[in-house]
Amino acid sequence: MHDESRRIEERVQRLHDQRIKTAIYAATVPFEVEAWQAPGEPVPFEEAAAASYAPFAMGTPWGPPWGTTWFRMRGQVPEAWAGRRVEAVIDLGFVGDWPGNQAEALVHLTDGTPLKAVNPLNQYVAIANPATGGETVEYLVEAASNPDILADNFSKTTPLGDILTAGDKPLYTFRSADIAILDEEVWHLDLDVQVLRELMLELGEHDPRRPEIAHALDRAMDLLDLDDVSGSAPAVREALKPVLSRPAHASAHTVSGVGHAHIDSAWLWPIRETKRKTSRTFSNVTSLADEYDDFIFACSQAQQYEWVRDNYPKVWARIQESVKNGQWAPVGGMWVESDGNLPGGEAVARQFVHGKRFFMDHFGIETKGVWLPDSFGYNAAYPQIAKLAGNEWFLTQKISWNQTNKFPHHTFWWEGIDGTRIFTHFPPVDTYNARFSGEEMSRAVRNYQEKGGASRSLAPFGWGDGGGGPTREIMERARRLADLEGSAKVVVEHPDEFFAKAREEYPDAPVWVGELYLELHRATYTSQARTKQGNRRSEHLLREAELWATTAALHAPGYTYPHEKLDRLWKTVLLHQFHDILPGSSIAWVHREAEAEYARVARELQALTAEALAALGSGTTRVFNTSPYDRAEVVRSPDGAPVYVEVPASGSAPLADAERPQPVTVSGRVLDNGLVRVEVAEDGTLSSVRDLRANREVLADQGNLLRLHTDLPNYWDAWDIDKHYKNRYTDLLDATSVTVVEQDPLIGAIRVERDFGKGSKITQTITVRAGSPRIDIETDIDWHETEKILKAAFPVDVRAPHSSAEIQFGHIQRPTHTNTSWEAARFEVSGHRWVHIGEPGYGVAVINDSTYGHDVSRTVREDGGTTTTVRLSLVRAPRIPDPEADQGRHRFTYALLPGATVEDAVAEGYALNLPLRVADAAGAPAPVVSTEGEGVTVEAVKLADDASGDVVVRLYESRGGRARGVLRTGFPLAGAQITDLLERPLEEAGVDDDGAVPLELRPFQILTLRLRRG
Repeated sequence: MHDESRRIEERVQRLHDQRIKTAIYAATVPFEVEAWQAPGEPVPFEEAAAASYAPFAMGTPWGPPWGTTWFRMRGQVPEAWAGRRVEAVIDLGFVGDWPGNQAEALVHLTDGTPLKAVNPLNQYVAIANPATGGETVEYLVEAASNPDILADNFSKTTPLGDILTAGDKPLYTFRSADIAILDEEVWHLDLDVQVLRELMLELGEHDPRRPEIAHALDRAMDLLDLDDVSGSAPAVREALKPVLSRPAHASAHTVSGVGHAHIDSAWLWPIRETKRKTSRTFSNVTSLADEYDDFIFACSQAQQYEWVRDNYPKVWARIQESVKNGQWAPVGGMWVESDGNLPGGEAVARQFVHGKRFFMDHFGIETKGVWLPDSFGYNAAYPQIAKLAGNEWFLTQKISWNQTNKFPHHTFWWEGIDGTRIFTHFPPVDTYNARFSGEEMSRAVRNYQEKGGASRSLAPFGWGDGGGGPTREIMERARRLADLEGSAKVVVEHPDEFFAKAREEYPDAPVWVGELYLELHRATYTSQARTKQGNRRSEHLLREAELWATTAALHAPGYTYPHEKLDRLWKTVLLHQFHDILPGSSIAWVHREAEAEYARVARELQALTAEALAALGSGTTRVFNTSPYDRAEVVRSPDGAPVYVEVPASGSAPLADAERPQPVTVSGRVLDNGLVRVEVAEDGTLSSVRDLRANREVLADQGNLLRLHTDLPNYWDAWDIDKHYKNRYTDLLDATSVTVVEQDPLIGAIRVERDFGKGSKITQTITVRAGSPRIDIETDIDWHETEKILKAAFPVDVRAPHSSAEIQFGHIQRPTHTNTSWEAARFEVSGHRWVHIGEPGYGVAVINDSTYGHDVSRTVREDGGTTTTVRLSLVRAPRIPDPEADQGRHRFTYALLPGATVEDAVAEGYALNLPLRVADAAGAPAPVVSTEGEGVTVEAVKLADDASGDVVVRLYESRGGRARGVLRTGFPLAGAQITDLLERPLEEAGVDDDGAVPLELRPFQILTLRLRRG
C-alpha cells in the first residue's frame, strides 16, 4: 500500500478547521447591544441595572485596563428556530492563546441572577433546548477588561500591572454578540474528528492503529458534503463509529480526570478581580454539572468559597446544591493554596484549621487531601502537619518544572522530618489545566514513572485563572476516551476515589524523604521583600496577641478573649500567604495592597496586645517575653535608656536591672563584651569576630561582605535566580562613614554608611550588647537598582558538612558540597529565622527577622582549613511582572551568633523576631504554661476555637532528637487531652500529682494539648 499519510492528515486538518468547525453554529441573528462604562471600581448589579446605557456597535473598542463595562443585550429567537438548540454566543474580542488573564464576563438575567460566564474558550450561554421560537432574550453582561500582563512572553516591562499606572486606552474590540443555533450533529462530529486525529498523530508510525484511523478518517471525509455539512454530518459520524468504538488494550493506563479551574487568589490581577473570577468560573461549573451527570469538579481554597458566599449568594446556592449532588468536591482543606516554603509552622497549621473548618461547617465534608498543584516547592514538615489535620493524601504537579533533575516518582510515600509519611501523587500529564488532547494523553503515559508497579494517574482538567474552568468539549473528549484503542482510558471521578485506588494498587510505593525542592523559582524566597517582612511580622504579632489575650482571659476579670477579631486577622494573613503573593511574583497592585494590609494587621494586633496587657491592670512598668525561652538581655526603657533584664519564657518581669554582666567596651572600631570581640574594618566589613569563650577566630575572611550581583534570569524575572548570577558582581567596599553611634556599658554600636549603584544607599548599625554573643546588624536600605540582587556574606572558619536551616516546626539539613546534580541544583535555598553551620564542638548561626533566601558554600584554603560561607539574600530588583519591585526603603535586622548550637539558634531566632515588650501592668501573672526539658518548644498558646475556655498549647521538638520533659500551667488544671490540629481529641494526656503534664516527643514531633481549666 502506498503511504498516503501526509495527504490524509492535511486533508483532515483542513476540512476540520475550515468546514466542520465553522458549521457548528448553523444560523445567527445579532443582539441589539447597549453599553455603560462603570466609573472606577466594580459596582453591584443593582447599580448597573439602573444606569443609563448608550447604543454600542460591534467592532467598537471597549474596556480601559482594569475597567468594567456593562452591556445590555436584547434579542429574539426567530420563530423558524422552534425545536432547535439555541444559544447566545459572545466574543468580547478575545486575544492570544491564553484563556485566562484577559477579557471575561458574567452574564446575568435582568433580575440579577448570574447565569454563566463568557470566556475565550467558553463563549456560549444556553437559551433554550429545544426552542419554541419567538423567545425574548435580555441579558446584562458585566465585562472585565483585564489586561494581558504577560502578552510579550515575559520579554517586556509593562505599566499595566497597577491601576495607578495603567492608563485608560481601550484594550479590546468587541467582535460579536449573537443568538445562534447549535448544530449538535456537527458539534459532535467536530469532537469525533478532533479526538481521532490527535490520537492518530500521537501513535507510532509502525503502529497499525495509526493507518487504521487515518484511512477511516479519509473514507469518512468522502461522505462530507461541503455544500451541506449539517446534512451530511450524521453519515460521517456513522462512518467513524467503528474506529471510535474499538476498546482500549487491557493493560492501558487509566487517567482519572478531575474537573479543575486553578484560580490564583491574586497574581496578574488584584484580589478584587479574583472575587469576580471565582463567581464567573463557578457559574460555568454549576451550569456544566446540570448538563453532565458524570461531571466531577474539585475545588480548593476556602477563601474563594467565602468570597462567593458573601458576594454572589445565588452562585453560592448552586455550589451547595452541586456539593449535595456529589458533583462538586471541596478539596485541599487549606484557606488558600499557600506558598509551600515561606509561611511559618503555626501559619501552615492554621491554613488547615481554617480551611477544613470552613468545608465542615458549610458542606458537612471533611476534606481528605492536600491539593497544592502550583506552589514553588514544599517544606519537609508538610507530611506531619497534613496528617495532624486529618489528611490522607498530597497532590502537586509543580515539581515537573525542575530545571535540572527529573523527579523519579509520580506516586510515592513522602516522608517528612519527623518520620510521618503521606501518600503522594504528581500527575504525569504535567499540567493542572488538562483538556484531554492526544498530546496530553500520550505525555501522561510516556512520563509515568511507575510502570510495572502501578497503572493509573490523575489529570486535573479545565481552563484556569479566569479561563472558565472545565468545558462541555473537554467532557465530550473524556467520554470518547473512556475506552478507546491506542489511548489511555479516562474516567472522571472524585480525587478521593483515585487516591484510594492508587494506594490499593501500589501498596509498596517508593519513599521520598525530606523536602520537595523545586529546581526553579528560587528567587521567590527574596522578591518583594516588604511583603515577606509583613508576613513574618504578622505571624509573630499574632502569636503575641494570642498569648497575652489568653493570659488576660485567665487572670483579668471581665476581659473577653477576642475570638472573632483574631479569626479575621488570621484569615487576612493566611490569604496573603497565597503562592503568588508571599513569594513576590504578582503585579504591583497586589503587593501595594499587601503592604497596606500588613500595616493594618500590625496596628490591630498591637492594639489587641495592648488591650490584653492593660486588662491586667497598671501600676508598674514590666517587660513581657512572648518567646518560649527564658531571656536575659538588654531592653530599652520608655525613655530610651538600656536596661538589662531577666524574663521567664511566656512571662513578665519588672523593668529593673538584673545583675549586670561584663560591660561593653568600645575602642576605636572594636566592640567587646567579654563574650565576643568585633573589629570593624575601615571599609565597614567585619575584619574579625573573635569568640572569647572558645578563644577562636570565627571569620575566615571579611564578614558582612555586601555583594551586588547582576541578576537577569533566563525567563521568569520575579520568580527565578539562575546560577549564572554569581559570575558578575561588585563588592561594596567603599564606606562613606564608619562611626561609633552608641557607647554604653550595656550597648556598643558602630554605624556604617555606603552609597552605591544608581543612587542607592545602605546604612548598617553593628551592635553588641552586654551578656550576649549575638552581633546584630540593623539594616536600612534605600534601594534603586534594577536587575540586581544584594547578598550579605559571612565566611566562617568551620568545616561544615551540611547547613541546617529552620523550617516549619524544625529544621532541615542540606549538604554544603555538590557531589551530585541534585545538590548542585540547590544553589539557592529557603530558611526561616536561622541558618546554622558547624563542625564537631563548634557552630555558628546567622539569624534574621525577615529574610528567607540564602546560599551556603564551602572552599578549602591554602592553609588546609575550610571556609564555610553563609550568604543571605537581602533584596532583589526584578522588573517583570512589577517593573518597580522592591524599589525604595527597606529596614530589617540580621545577626551573627558565634559559638552557637542548634538550640541556641532556635532560641535566638525567637528572640530576634519577638522583641521584649515594655508595658504597664499591676502584677506578675504566672505564665500560662511553662516547660521543662531540652528541645521542648512552645509554638502557640491560645484559647480553644470553640469558645469553651479550654487552653490550647502547640509545641514541638526543635533539636531533632528525642525530648522528655513536663508542661506546667499557670492556672488550675482539671485535665489534658492530646488533639489534632483542629483541637479534636485523640487521646487523654496524663497529669502528674503535682499538676504537670509529662511530655515525651520524638524528633520534630508536633504535639497539640487541650488543657481543661479547674
